[in-house]
Amino acid sequence: MARDYKVVADKIVNAIGGVDNIESVTHCMTRLRFVLKDEKKVNDEVVKKIDGVMGIAKQGGQYQIIIGNHVGEAYDFVAKKGNFADGYVNVDEGDLPKEKLTLKKVGNNILDAIVGTMTPLIPAIIGASMVKLLAMILAMIGVLSKDSNTYVIVNTIGDGIFYFLPVLVAGSAAKKFKTDMFLAMGIAAVLIHPDFRSLMESVTVGQTAAHFIGIPIASVKYTYTVIPALVSTWVLSYIERWVDKITPAITKNFLKPMLILLIAAPIAILVIGPVGIMIGELISSFVYFIQSKIGFLAVGIMGAIWPLLVITGMHRVFTPTIIETISATGMEGTVMPSEIGANLSLGGVSLAVALKTKNTELRQTALAAAASALIAGTTEPALYGVAVRLKRPLIASCITGFVCGCIAGLAGLASRSMVSPSVITGIQFIDPANPGFSIAAIIGVSALSIILSFILTLIIGFKDIPEGEM
Repeated sequence: MARDYKVVADKIVNAIGGVDNIESVTHCMTRLRFVLKDEKKVNDEVVKKIDGVMGIAKQGGQYQIIIGNHVGEAYDFVAKKGNFADGYVNVDEGDLPKEKLTLKKVGNNILDAIVGTMTPLIPAIIGASMVKLLAMILAMIGVLSKDSNTYVIVNTIGDGIFYFLPVLVAGSAAKKFKTDMFLAMGIAAVLIHPDFRSLMESVTVGQTAAHFIGIPIASVKYTYTVIPALVSTWVLSYIERWVDKITPAITKNFLKPMLILLIAAPIAILVIGPVGIMIGELISSFVYFIQSKIGFLAVGIMGAIWPLLVITGMHRVFTPTIIETISATGMEGTVMPSEIGANLSLGGVSLAVALKTKNTELRQTALAAAASALIAGTTEPALYGVAVRLKRPLIASCITGFVCGCIAGLAGLASRSMVSPSVITGIQFIDPANPGFSIAAIIGVSALSIILSFILTLIIGFKDIPEGEM
């Protein structure tokens, strides 16, 4: 029988302290993400026992409730119940308790900003990645020529999201930081404007030096980037509030937006943009450094801890690095290959649980979770509905992730796009320069991920849930 997500939403809202306790709510592919006024009003045990809730996570200042593939339905009912606009409740921030600023709080805020900004963009990024993969495959098998108009158009359809990614990031970040979306997107658009790009390119090749009111401008390419637009939008949120205070009411309609643009855009060009690019390059360099020192073990370690990163929500932190690495080098060979074993192993352990359990409801949950992980690469249903709930299958998944990550690293597998690895999306690891070997490696690692995790789960076992206690 289909689950009534209106009932689920009502129970969730009541268990977390009611509508009045919600400051904001958004959702990603599997989780409701609440920012609450007072987490002490939440009854964790009641939330966990709600039929339709797979688990909870507290990370980056968010109270996250894992729903699974039907999270959109639950979110719609939550938003309707609270009459939320775009997931946000208008609250007077002065009424909220001021938290002491600590190193941990700063770290949580940064993590929350990255995850909160990037999560709504994931469907668009995945869709664009799949279109680019399609163009690559069609060219590789000779269906389309790279010189043909059709190839150029198909590839552009996929590439447009990434080329204009700063604008999309700015729009998403504006919601997160509660500032004017269109001003934020406009400032990001300046960074990829053809005239500004031409100026930056001329600086790069040494034809000229660029200055703004006598201040030199660093030559930076902003297409495909994330951090500059995100940080610029955060700064914009403060600039907007300051300008609003100093502009007379009679001039706000025209003077306020003009001043905001004239202040925020130069700051983005002169300071935030170059620093943001530098931060992104440092993160990528750190990943490359680790891999250069321990080689394939880096992929194995990432594969082993990936389920734990998903549990905490920290896996989204790698999104900017993956995108910018693929943009710079055409491929990413550490994080994405590690996900093959991590994702498919959760499908394998779910199949083993479905085979071994005597609980009818758990079997149905495990089979659905296995399909989600193996076919779509969406692992939260398997992670929370099976592995974390039963504990020991999570060990089987982590072991498998390490073994298969090491093999993927030894085989030199690297992704040409950013799509969650699954049985179907393994095509992203095909190397056009060596398709035969890469296809064989993908099939081998994928098969081993499923088989090894399945066998390990049967060997390690798990404490079955009695019928009627799900």
